[in-house]
Amino acid sequence: MADDSTATPDQPSEDAQVNPEAPQQAEVPPEVKAALRKANKEAETLRLRLKEYEERDMSEAEKQAQRVQALEAEALAARSEALRLRIATKFGIGDEDADLFLTATDEETLTKQAERLSAREADRKKQGNHVPREGVTHPQPGEDDMRAFARNLFAGDPS
Repeated sequence: MADDSTATPDQPSEDAQVNPEAPQQAEVPPEVKAALRKANKEAETLRLRLKEYEERDMSEAEKQAQRVQALEAEALAARSEALRLRIATKFGIGDEDADLFLTATDEETLTKQAERLSAREADRKKQGNHVPREGVTHPQPGEDDMRAFARNLFAGDPS
């Protein structure tokens, strides 16, 4: 059997095929880049002209169908936005929270999202920012023999 890993002059070695990150060619010359930019600009103008021709050749019925489709999509978006805002108002959710948390498109899911959000807000308000023993003053410790001894010892009385 012949060794398949040896490369013939017409066939690149397996290492060259395996490593596509190896530099294949030098940097593209500036003339080629300029020609490529020019070709891209020409292609873009041709695309725009083609679009104009297609729109001109489009029948009036096709244009109307396209307009109707765009208006239906706009109406659907307006309905879903109105539904989202109506449910947000019903549950007392602000505009910023509604934009962030009410993401569904159907009424049932929007209602569930709004109920959950308002329940969390109610729990937070109910519990509040409670800190136990905040503002309570603790009584001063009473006088005991050890304190009196320490005070007398460090008082500096020469007696």
